Amino acid sequence: MTIETTGRYLVLLPEEDLGSGIQALSSATGISGVARAADFEDHAFTTAELESPNASVFDRLGVAVVPLDPDQAQSVRASAAAHNNVLAIQPERIVYAIGQAGLSADYLRGYSDAATHLCEQAGAQKGQLNIHDQPVDYPEFKDDQTTWGLKATRVIESTYSGLGIKIAVLDTGLDLAHPDFAGRVVHSRSFIAGESAQDANGHGTHCIGTACGPKDSPELPRYGIAYNAEIFAGKVLSDRGSGSDSGILAGIEWAVNNGCAVISMSLGAPTRPGDTYSPIYERVGQRALRSGSLIIAAAGNDSTDLATGRRLAPPKPVGYPANAPSLMAVAALNNQLQVASFSNGTINLDGGQLDIAGPGVDVHSTWPMPDRYNNISGTSMATPHVSGIAALYAEATGARGMELWAWLMRDAQRLGLSGTDVGIGLVQAPLL
Repeated sequence: MTIETTGRYLVLLPEEDLGSGIQALSSATGISGVARAADFEDHAFTTAELESPNASVFDRLGVAVVPLDPDQAQSVRASAAAHNNVLAIQPERIVYAIGQAGLSADYLRGYSDAATHLCEQAGAQKGQLNIHDQPVDYPEFKDDQTTWGLKATRVIESTYSGLGIKIAVLDTGLDLAHPDFAGRVVHSRSFIAGESAQDANGHGTHCIGTACGPKDSPELPRYGIAYNAEIFAGKVLSDRGSGSDSGILAGIEWAVNNGCAVISMSLGAPTRPGDTYSPIYERVGQRALRSGSLIIAAAGNDSTDLATGRRLAPPKPVGYPANAPSLMAVAALNNQLQVASFSNGTINLDGGQLDIAGPGVDVHSTWPMPDRYNNISGTSMATPHVSGIAALYAEATGARGMELWAWLMRDAQRLGLSGTDVGIGLVQAPLL
């Protein structure tokens, strides 16, 4: 597996003295141009600034994205080793929408950025909803009025709606003209150069539909959870389904600055057995939690054996950046409450632990018009179930950050399955 990078670097700066960290970074690299998110409205960088040769500093997160040559990168590493003004450095990675069902291999081959990887993913996704993950008649969750996922997680029994709660979904954007979101409070922002927040992919619209779709769906079944939540649709992945760390960090900075209690990220990149988590995303997760924002991320869909359609034993490890301990990593279940064959697992001892599971097979939700709806599968689909339910808990309890995380874990349904496959168990909505 090749780790795909952009040629830029992420640099972790000290939270308590950001200014000295920026000065040390400039001294180590010779880069004098430094742009700070705090100088932009809503702490939201323009796409032009994110693509510039300047260092881009995310003030709330304490992270800089810097274009460096090998000598400059080594100089920053030396500074990190010798002083406390630079804490860590790593290459900026390419990430993808997880669970991109429906994209043809021919379509993906036309995309120049990491085409080989994306085509491999497309092949995996054809086997993703395999014979072992096909929807079956499972009487407990069979209901024409609501999706099986909302029934399995008690959403339809909950009296909460996400009222007063802000949810950010960082993905491919949203179909802003979709009739199911008419009249909703939607804030949208694109962090992808040359593209608006309008979703021409579908992945983001599907995830937002699960997390925040309406209670009274124009067409049955009901599929949305936090139907009164305020939606922040951050486009951090292109219409082709890929992006980079700088866009993700820009989206997180924007969401944290706007007071989003929940940040949902159905995106990532594969990791290898033995890989450790990113110290930068770990610190970002910690800083977000202290600011009252819980980041919930998809564990990844790399674990189907394409020859048999069954789950690999052992499965592939939790992907990047969900493998950072301070990001809540989500596994996928089918409607028999068994782990989905594609869902990654807790393999790496140093980080990469699954935390919780959500419905992730044959999930019905919104899709860009004119299709309006689509059924797809992935840990991407499980993640917005957890995120929407997190908003219900935020409304019900007033909890934020780590306390909100604790509520989700406390009330999850234990399944009698290995925690390495499903974490604590199936997320459940509050019935307080």
